[in-house]
Amino acid sequence: MTRATRTIAALAVVAAAMAACAGTASAASIASVPPLPSLPDFRGAPAKAKPLGNVTKARQNPFMADDPFGNIHNDSWMTDAYLGHGPLGRSLAAASESKPPSLCGSMTFDGRGRIVSVCPSTIAPPQARIIDPDTLATIATYDLPNAANPPNTPEYQNFTGGGYFFLDDKDRIWVPTKTDHIFVIGQSDDGQSLVKVKDYDLTGVLDESTERITSALTDYSGRIWFVSKANGKIGVIDRKTGKVRVKTMGEEIENSFAVDKGGIYIVSDKRMYRFKSKNGYPKLVWKSTYRNSGIVKPSQVNAGSGTTPTIMKGGYVAITDNADPMNVVVYNRASKLKRGQRRVVCEVPVFAKGASATENSLITAGRSLLVENNYGYQDPFGPDSGAVTEPGFARVDVNKSGTGCKKVWTNNEVRAPTVVPKLAAKSGLIYAYTRDPDPSGSQGYYWAAIHFGSGKTAWQKYAGSGLTYNNNYAGLAIGPDGTAYVGVIGGILALRDGD
Repeated sequence: MTRATRTIAALAVVAAAMAACAGTASAASIASVPPLPSLPDFRGAPAKAKPLGNVTKARQNPFMADDPFGNIHNDSWMTDAYLGHGPLGRSLAAASESKPPSLCGSMTFDGRGRIVSVCPSTIAPPQARIIDPDTLATIATYDLPNAANPPNTPEYQNFTGGGYFFLDDKDRIWVPTKTDHIFVIGQSDDGQSLVKVKDYDLTGVLDESTERITSALTDYSGRIWFVSKANGKIGVIDRKTGKVRVKTMGEEIENSFAVDKGGIYIVSDKRMYRFKSKNGYPKLVWKSTYRNSGIVKPSQVNAGSGTTPTIMKGGYVAITDNADPMNVVVYNRASKLKRGQRRVVCEVPVFAKGASATENSLITAGRSLLVENNYGYQDPFGPDSGAVTEPGFARVDVNKSGTGCKKVWTNNEVRAPTVVPKLAAKSGLIYAYTRDPDPSGSQGYYWAAIHFGSGKTAWQKYAGSGLTYNNNYAGLAIGPDGTAYVGVIGGILALRDGD
């Protein structure tokens, strides 16, 4: 059986699961694929909220939606943290909404508190959507243009055309398309429809056959920055004139990037960079080569860092490298170092040799960083889709003097195949989406919460089984009311505390 045939067969399973719901009282819910798990529906115990005293509040980007609801990593610093609360595990109420086969991998929230997402698909063009946060029903859609994948791009790891987008201060979606444009999509006055209001055409500076925009973000002055995976092009757009200036690095850039008031932090498959804008051009400020095994580990998109850089309090920025074992790497982000300072503050190995990799950004709170292990994830449409990933969550702290770091704890229970995890500071919990080995042979997926302070698993709650419940790199999100959401191949899931 060819890969294309396997993909079609797998999507047929998704379609059959959706059809199985039709005509029933729960017609909108996502059906699980047998066998059902033998593991309990709920493990652990409800947590008591332990608000964090040392949190990170990114400086609000005036051109983005209010933090922490503006992009997949929450804010311009890419903290992946919410200052509010998430589910504590009390009488948990789970809900799902079946959608056409697509994956709403990145969720933001507009001024009305509604979910705004872009949902790529293997069988249809990407689609921008407004979604009701309570019912999960789709309120409005806008179809984005489609295009063939660049060469040697696995379908399940193609994040262009909506994997990264941002919501601006006017609730408009800024999304790179698969056709090398950046669309700006606004809402009607009543919020019931979506319409394109601006189009930045980058086909003159990108090769349509090989180069796709990985991510685009606004800096604090309103300039639009973008990066391409192939050839590592870094571009700056003057949003008023549309003029584009580009620097080509000749390296792959497969992640998004972080932005503070004075710098743009980009990681390629070889180096960590800081850029700034000078007369509208991207200007290199500093660079640092990180350790690299040269191996494309299972779950990784390429042989390089799998993280979007994370800006920390105290003047730091952090990534993971591609050593074996993988390190959490913290940099001094200053433009110029003072006497005695080093660019690399620390390199801390996490997880086991031959079993450590991540494709998700680090979470930060104060001097702490949280990292997830994704080693072992396989193509969900391929012959090894049933493989279980290696366990691992870890916390690394920078010391008070800024001269080094230490590993505070490692959780070797939780297995999170690919989710972008999140922290809720008022709850003191880290949220993940996991899949455990099951004697029944099921592919059961679970919501999970981990205590920030101790690293112990607080609880796990069953979500569903099979391909329809696979999140395939989608990010977890927490809404303004504390509800947790995640996009899966079969639709969208929600989890909230009961009465």
